[in-house]
Amino acid sequence: MDERAALALVGDSVPAAGDDCAVLDGLVVTTDMLHETSDFPGGTTRYTAGWRAVGASLSDVAAMGAEATAALAIYGAPSFEEDEIAAFLSGCLDVCSAAGAEYVGGDLDGHGEFTVSTTAFGRSEAPVYRSGATPGDAVCVTGTLGRSGAALRLFEEGATERANGLFRFEPRVAAGRALAPHASAMMDSSDGLSRSLHQLAEASDCGASVSYADVPVAQTASEVAESADDERELAVHFGEDFELVCTVPEDALAAAIEASPVEVTRIGTVTEREVRMDGAALPDRGFTHG
Repeated sequence: MDERAALALVGDSVPAAGDDCAVLDGLVVTTDMLHETSDFPGGTTRYTAGWRAVGASLSDVAAMGAEATAALAIYGAPSFEEDEIAAFLSGCLDVCSAAGAEYVGGDLDGHGEFTVSTTAFGRSEAPVYRSGATPGDAVCVTGTLGRSGAALRLFEEGATERANGLFRFEPRVAAGRALAPHASAMMDSSDGLSRSLHQLAEASDCGASVSYADVPVAQTASEVAESADDERELAVHFGEDFELVCTVPEDALAAAIEASPVEVTRIGTVTEREVRMDGAALPDRGFTHG
């Protein structure tokens, strides 16, 4: 089975699964697993790994429009090195601080490959799901896209300091909370803009029409891209940027943009069916684990 088929199997068996977080009486909770071979390119510091791993789960909390409260991590590695564990913990603590959450520990385990499993918690009395988009709503994203794809290119070129900086994204918890009163649907862009749009459209039983010219592409992605098509690949399909993708009713758009502490860009409109970019079908393609 591929990842999507496996997730569908889980969703069929576990009714609470399927969104960015599970919601239980106002508590939102999510868990993620990252591996060295698939998630941490050569040159990734343990500080960045701690920041990014915990940040990925905090991003799911952000996607529900919730307040982030706490996070923990399981650290597995072939050996326990004091400087590596200390750096990892610093990254965990700092990303939690940036998101207004508390890092509360976790577990250590010997493992053949450096692997991190993280869990984050939050609270919301009115979480935003993926399933509320309505035709006519604006399709929006926070920040810029293509940052992580550009970082991977820089890791490959040996520009590890700059690449690590790009990999340490800010979880959009504050933006998620600000957008929550206005958004009809929301999720994060960890699997890429294209796949996120398809997932949101499927959950809401709708479509979307977006324009690539309106997609806010990270400057670094434009710098490292080898062509216009390559830039589009980094911004639309690569994923792992952990920005928010949301839909907002037309009459609430101005208020949503004004409320957000980070830039919110409208890239299109919710439609009755099909996900299209510039009039053509947008492939459902993005980041896949395993």
